[in-house]
Amino acid sequence: MSIKILHIDSNHPILWQQLEEAGFENHADFKSSKEEIESKIQDYNGIVIRSRFKIDKTFLDRATNLQFIARVGAGLESIDCEYAETKGIHLIAAPEGNRNAVAEHSLGVILSLFNNLNQADAEIRAGHWNRESNRGHELDGKTVGIIGYGNMGKAFAKKLRGFEVEVVFHDILENIGDENARQVSLEELQKKADVLSLHLPWTPETDKMVNADFINAFSKPFWIINTSRGKNIVTADLVKAMKSKKILGAGLDVLEYEKLSFETLFQDKNTPEAFQYLLEAKNALLTPHIAGWTFESHERLAQVIVDKIKAVYL
Repeated sequence: MSIKILHIDSNHPILWQQLEEAGFENHADFKSSKEEIESKIQDYNGIVIRSRFKIDKTFLDRATNLQFIARVGAGLESIDCEYAETKGIHLIAAPEGNRNAVAEHSLGVILSLFNNLNQADAEIRAGHWNRESNRGHELDGKTVGIIGYGNMGKAFAKKLRGFEVEVVFHDILENIGDENARQVSLEELQKKADVLSLHLPWTPETDKMVNADFINAFSKPFWIINTSRGKNIVTADLVKAMKSKKILGAGLDVLEYEKLSFETLFQDKNTPEAFQYLLEAKNALLTPHIAGWTFESHERLAQVIVDKIKAVYL
């Protein structure tokens, strides 16, 4: 039987090419609405997505012949995974594909914040030569705390091996420490960390996890990096902590205000006050969800997805 796959987002061409060479039947629809896709999804055995819309119960009930959902990305939060599994649908993601990109980005953000690189660059361009106000900090001797020690967290810890830092992490899974980082309780991480880096999925447990109570539990002022999901941080509480100097700087590749598709930034007519502060803050480094979005990861993500689909059938 021919396996028909519907691609609803564009990806690296090797994904389509290699699936075709392996005997799968590819179809593309990058523009139709969710409702229009639902009207024909019963004709397909597989679907390849990024994040254009949520795969919910309504969609899955229409997908009567669906055997797998492959997301070209790290997380599956745009899919009702529990319901999909009750229907025997195989779920595929590719966190291996962009873990190195996320790790390199996280390291770059820390070094930029520590050395005021974005601020200093902007001042030079404006004609200002301010050395003392741009005096930086060294990573050497600091403690980096990682929350979430999956593909991304482990890759980031590995990148830190060249620095004289202590790396600790907290994770809901037990006994997963390695030569790059030591597993600790959340309380110990909050006591020791000079830098906090989030590498978490967005789940009911992690939603709004970084709030005022969480921040105030840290023993000393710290820098925070978020390359995971924007809704894991309460932005208003983050900004209050930045104003009080409890948070020394924030590198945010993801924002609470992002749409689920990650393709646009949700803003109504009035920019939220907390977001306006971030836009103007010299110690905030903001990027548009690009930590895992390199030229190399674009191809690697596609290859991981191809390999995993083929492993299901071949």
